[in-house]
Amino acid sequence: RPLVADPGSAAQCRSGRLPCLMSSLPAGTDIKRALDNSPETNIEDELPDGPPQPRPKNYLLLSILACFCPAYPINIVAFVFAVMALNSYNQGDIEGSKRLGRNALWVAVASIIIGLVIIGIYCVVHFTTVSKMLSVPMQALLAYARASE
Repeated sequence: RPLVADPGSAAQCRSGRLPCLMSSLPAGTDIKRALDNSPETNIEDELPDGPPQPRPKNYLLLSILACFCPAYPINIVAFVFAVMALNSYNQGDIEGSKRLGRNALWVAVASIIIGLVIIGIYCVVHFTTVSKMLSVPMQALLAYARASE
């Protein structure tokens, strides 16, 4: 059935003299029913058959904590692996997510170990150097005190 009675009334509708129809579909047509068979709304074939698998560990928190260690190129790689594991799970790749999560774990642990070694070396160098530096002025002060007596 025609939507507008005559061609002149469409111009009147645009000019604001007649109330316009919001839809070009006739009254009583169900829009949802028209979209039921479209390929964009038919996702029944994409649903998995079994129950959803639990999310594998991506070790994102561990890799974030590893970023505080002073082994910067390595801990950033661990963080990237953890984010990639999370993205793989979101895309439905469970095995890829498990593999990337294991990689993130190993790289984060290596980063933490390397960071602790670096901190240990820094502390040893710092405290041995500072104690020698403090002992030189103390010896000079003692020598000055003895000379002034």
